[in-house]
Amino acid sequence: MQTIKLNTHISGRFNQELENLRNSVLTMGGVVEQQLCDAISALRDNNRGLAEKVVLNDIMVNNMEVQIDEECTRIIAKRHPAASDLRLVLAINKATTDIERIGDEVERIAKLILKGNLPVSEDIKNGMIATGNHVMEMLRQTLNAFARMDAEAAMSIHIGDQEIDEQYKQLLTQAVEEMRQDTDALPQWLEILWAMRSLERVGDRCKNVCEYIIYLVKGKDVRHISRHAMQEKLRELR
Repeated sequence: MQTIKLNTHISGRFNQELENLRNSVLTMGGVVEQQLCDAISALRDNNRGLAEKVVLNDIMVNNMEVQIDEECTRIIAKRHPAASDLRLVLAINKATTDIERIGDEVERIAKLILKGNLPVSEDIKNGMIATGNHVMEMLRQTLNAFARMDAEAAMSIHIGDQEIDEQYKQLLTQAVEEMRQDTDALPQWLEILWAMRSLERVGDRCKNVCEYIIYLVKGKDVRHISRHAMQEKLRELR
């Protein structure tokens, strides 16, 4: 298991600042994870109260992102971090953006419920719930990999996003076929398709965070390369 530990600095305060920063991201991630769990539960049970809670709590997620961004800026300006410390701050800054955007995708799902645009097909609804549970597990694993700074786990999670993509494609094909037979409900179906896309995007955002973990631990930017090339590059660094 390829992991990294925070450096020890002459300034104990700097150590604490970095640790606090990492903990802030994990706290924010935990809030978003609960948001996703609530949104899937609201979809399953048609729970408007829970969906409304998700929408309201998105403001808290946005505020957490702003606070973390400000702390990253302050640390760079004051501490002038180098090497792995700088990678940590940059990775946290980027991961925070993706975690906040996961929150936005979750909010879209909650708004679908509040608008009363639940899937008319039980098969589509169950498919969305299954996909939601899948991405929820992916988010949980991603946050755990970030907490441990585990590059190998991040790589495994990254590869696993292919399953979510395939699940989404199958669900999309089924939804489009049903939509063609129910053109009177076209606006409702379009909202459902957007919510399905949001679930798939949660997986993409988790994949991005995994790339930041690999960058942090290995010092290599693996964005915009194929999974095979990524595996080869990581194998060389072992």
